[in-house]
Amino acid sequence: MCQLLGMNANTPTDVMFSFAGLATRAHEHKDGFGIAFFEDRGLRHFIDHHGARVSPVAELVKRYPIKSDIVIAHIRKATQGSVALENTHPFVRELWGRYWVLAHNGDLKGFAPRLHGAFRPVGHTDSERAFCWLMQELAKAHAGVPAIEELTLTLGELLPQIAAHGTFNMLLSNGQALWAHASTKPGSPGLHWLQRRHPFGAARLADEDLSVDFSPLTTPDDRVAIVATEPLTANEPWRPIAPGALTVFRHGSPIGPAATS
Repeated sequence: MCQLLGMNANTPTDVMFSFAGLATRAHEHKDGFGIAFFEDRGLRHFIDHHGARVSPVAELVKRYPIKSDIVIAHIRKATQGSVALENTHPFVRELWGRYWVLAHNGDLKGFAPRLHGAFRPVGHTDSERAFCWLMQELAKAHAGVPAIEELTLTLGELLPQIAAHGTFNMLLSNGQALWAHASTKPGSPGLHWLQRRHPFGAARLADEDLSVDFSPLTTPDDRVAIVATEPLTANEPWRPIAPGALTVFRHGSPIGPAATS
């Protein structure tokens, strides 16, 4: 299955340490990678259908001094759709004058909703099809950008309809918050999260001999939430997101079920 990485912080933050940990897993997930950084209402979006271990785009991203408060990244192991640029996550659409970004880990069977209007897939993945349907239904449910709480309620009604067709572990953002939805059965890779906050310490990657001490790079007010398919570090308190749960991260903290898990 694919690997997801999401980051939400209360101040623009460098995500390259976590991205390096994600990229080390590209030897098994070599069918493309992508990463999207929000900068206020703007978006930097890098994708490549080559694996993150060999992609020159991945090398560019690792060296690019990007700081953001919301990041979504994905490394792909193809299940539906060929290995091609148009099938590479994360996908981007516009709704209500804002960019929306989605990345998906899983496999949906028989999900063929009727699509109309402005939201049509360019590629041939179940993930992009689900994204288009989700955007279509959000546009039908609201005339403009709703409050985070109202939007979360609508997503809570729509996402189970997609997840009924298979595994739908998903990261979604419009630059205001990061939504994480888990649907994997217990015992299978789903989604995990952690929060880094004062007092910050050192973190060590689980798949590579690399560590970083965040204490000299942060302030006592900083908060950073990280979401990943599997824990990226070996010495931090990662927690699973319960199957079926939709968790919202804003300003570096969870404001949904993960807040009490």
